[in-house]
Amino acid sequence: MSQVYLKYRDLSEAELQAVQISLIKLLKNENSQSQSKLIQQELRSLTKQLKKTVTQDLLIQVFIKHQATGGLPEATARHLAKIRLKPIRSLSGVQIITVLTKPFPCPGKCIFCPNDIRMPKSYIASEPGAQRAERNSFDPYLQTYNRLLALTKIGHLPTKIELIVLGGTWSFYPEEYQIWFIKECFRALNDFSSKKDDRQNIQDQIAKSVASNHRLNNRVVNFENIEVDGQNIKKSYNQIVSQYYLLPEKLTQLKSARKETASWSELNSEQKINEASNIRCVGLTLETRPDAIDEQEVIKTRRFGATKTQIGLQSLSDKVLDLNKRGHNTDASKKAIKLLRQAGFKIHVHWMPNLYGSDPDNDQREFLQLFSDKAYQPDELKIYPCTLIPSAELMQYFQAGKWQPYSPKELSSLLYFCLTKAPEWVRITRVIRDIPTSEMAFDQLKTNLRQQVENSIKSDKVVMRDIRAREIKNDQPHPPIKLNNIKYPSESGTNYFLQFVDKNHRILGFLRLYLPSQPSFIPELSQNAIIRELHVYGQVEPFGQQGTGSTQHRGLGKKLLVAAEKIAAEQGYAEISVISAIGTKGYYRKQGYTDGQLYQHKKLTT
Repeated sequence: MSQVYLKYRDLSEAELQAVQISLIKLLKNENSQSQSKLIQQELRSLTKQLKKTVTQDLLIQVFIKHQATGGLPEATARHLAKIRLKPIRSLSGVQIITVLTKPFPCPGKCIFCPNDIRMPKSYIASEPGAQRAERNSFDPYLQTYNRLLALTKIGHLPTKIELIVLGGTWSFYPEEYQIWFIKECFRALNDFSSKKDDRQNIQDQIAKSVASNHRLNNRVVNFENIEVDGQNIKKSYNQIVSQYYLLPEKLTQLKSARKETASWSELNSEQKINEASNIRCVGLTLETRPDAIDEQEVIKTRRFGATKTQIGLQSLSDKVLDLNKRGHNTDASKKAIKLLRQAGFKIHVHWMPNLYGSDPDNDQREFLQLFSDKAYQPDELKIYPCTLIPSAELMQYFQAGKWQPYSPKELSSLLYFCLTKAPEWVRITRVIRDIPTSEMAFDQLKTNLRQQVENSIKSDKVVMRDIRAREIKNDQPHPPIKLNNIKYPSESGTNYFLQFVDKNHRILGFLRLYLPSQPSFIPELSQNAIIRELHVYGQVEPFGQQGTGSTQHRGLGKKLLVAAEKIAAEQGYAEISVISAIGTKGYYRKQGYTDGQLYQHKKLTT
């Protein structure tokens, strides 16, 4: 017999009261270790009592809709943490929303790159984020709004959003599309905050047009007959995408009904609204290639409101880059990082071990070089061991015996090395791409390999020092709380990593300060000291709340700012600038910073 699930819209008055009684019992429980067990007990009890299956997301819906209307008089927004699903999504101080741009040609010809023509270059349709993007027709408003809705449904009240835009090479998309895409993301944040909803209108527009990418794939073209075969590539990804998505003569009936253009003034208008919204963009990340970055590109990236750039270095060897047809050399990588650092951006690097032409020993040397060479030193790092995908040209090299994946033992040993050698000031955000094993040419990588390696490290009682391994999350810090300062040089200046840590060296918050040794190419920055990042960990809290038990809103951010300003002043800098996100401008104004054109600034006194 199939289960009958109790839906919120079908709740009778008696059923609602029963659910509220269970909720109050759960909210009063003070033993956090038993909370999960108690939730399951209450769900089973309600299911038996009401003779319908009661799920945890129903508890969350009842809480959100009734905690302010008298049904749950003792409940506050903070109590939501007791019943939310996937709590880790709010424990890094922000909530992340990832959106993908539409399929579009890419300037790269990398042999390892997947060629899934349903997706922007390098992505695969079965990846979770890609599936969400395709379901939403790659529309930025729909992707952002529906992700906010999904977070809310599992008990996360979105307030501080880090928006990550992925897909192909961002810098290669038309500027009018870029402006429109970012503008629509901000509009979705603002609309959700003010309880507006333009989704139906957008969906109606898309329904009128078979140019919506996922509908195009299903209804117009049989892509199974034209997909890229890595062993016998007859047409490249770019040729197919151009033919079926872009060429005007092919698009008489396929043009999108959505107007994918916007002006800078329209974007600026949505950004201005977001400065005071209840749901603010506190970080914007764009993804591109090193050889796409020059001074003008950096300035334009900043105009979008971006604070972080993801760039695929892939290798620190010109020979390996050339063998893999990467299309740029290490000089381009070094130049890109220098420009981004001078402009205050956080630098999030992608690095790929096991590339054609490399080996485990070389990969270990490269990993150490990432942090010892002053030209690199990324703030965040994704480690993506090369994965063999059937649509990639690398299949030909594998079949010819020129390349083979590392054995599980070799790869585990390499990752063990990387995770234990990373410095304190870097965050290793991801190890292994989220690609289902069914998409690999063979079962090469386990998606939980990071967890396996970390468990091995812990059993050996070896310490991991990177930021991710030390985040306080929702734990209470163990006194004393100390402010540590790590200083390290870069090619064009000096970096300071200021961090608040507890007795066990878990990190509560940090600040990245950059003291340039030469004037910036951005006149507004002159030769100012630059705050590149300020982050306080712990459960995401609504703006302005204090004393809720979280490490947020306890003044740690202000103390980090004061410490950074003191260092800059002592080193002879007359002014300090901050690469603030759109949603953090108000915070910095309260700390004495004034608005410039692209940054915020403050005079320093000794």
